[in-house]
Amino acid sequence: MGKVDRKYYHEEEYHKPEVIKEAIWLGKEALQKAPKIEGVPTGIEGLDNLFFKAELDPKTSKVVKKTLGGIPKYAVINLTGASDTGKSLMVEQFTVKRASEGEKVVFVTVESPAPFVVIGLKERATAMGIKFEEFEDNIILIDAASNHRIRNNLPDMFETLAYIYRTYNPNYTIIDSITGLFEAKEMLARQIVRQFFNFMKKWYQTAIFVSQKRSGHEELSAEAAGGYAVSHIVDCTFVAAKQLILTPYEARLYGASIGDLVRFFRIDGCRLCGHDTRLHFMEITELGLVKIGPTLAEKRKSTYRKEGKD
Repeated sequence: MGKVDRKYYHEEEYHKPEVIKEAIWLGKEALQKAPKIEGVPTGIEGLDNLFFKAELDPKTSKVVKKTLGGIPKYAVINLTGASDTGKSLMVEQFTVKRASEGEKVVFVTVESPAPFVVIGLKERATAMGIKFEEFEDNIILIDAASNHRIRNNLPDMFETLAYIYRTYNPNYTIIDSITGLFEAKEMLARQIVRQFFNFMKKWYQTAIFVSQKRSGHEELSAEAAGGYAVSHIVDCTFVAAKQLILTPYEARLYGASIGDLVRFFRIDGCRLCGHDTRLHFMEITELGLVKIGPTLAEKRKSTYRKEGKD
């Protein structure tokens, strides 16, 4: 390899290339530091059984699929979708579920002030049949919606998060929404998301970043504000979508009636474990709870069977 040509460097920036040995890991060394793959129950009906890990059957030596029973622990998840697709409801259900199990959850609210967010959390708890007062202090809110210094200054945000992590020892962090942290500066979206991703990894957080879609984005794509590149940074992406049924073809395809609003959910990749790759129907109940339902293929089979009987 030839010598580095100094003329391509400013003198104050130039230094002799060095081997960074601390950046080198043998597979065994890295595995010893790696966390165990396990599931975290979400409180969202139909979601927890969509993740699995591969195991070797000691009797047959064949690979078997084992349900994880939740989202993968320590994953940083991007939850993206247009308005009214249940994103905030999903993270509220997850927050309530984990807090009611005695664990601490950090909820960074970027869109709405903390007192209004906590109303939604309490409503979600009531709908889930859980008494909010029994675990309300397990939820630590950061009000970035009202505090512009935290919202617009990442060093202050990270210092505040680090203080909470040291003080309360939480396991989970929600940011609703992360797109609100790079409004009017979407060129920096990838950089900002990567900083949050690395920070979550440093503190061993299981995190969900809510991402708002612009109206021009395709409903079922992983794209949100900041573009496709944002979803490439995180461990896993959830896509929530909706469609208004306007034609007989759509009505038959989705087993719905003209004028109905149908919602969908899919997992758009997860690097930590296996997952269901199919498109699922999603329901928001009258009480404001999200449920992940059958796949589109299952729904169509059911519809065709009924049509055959009729």
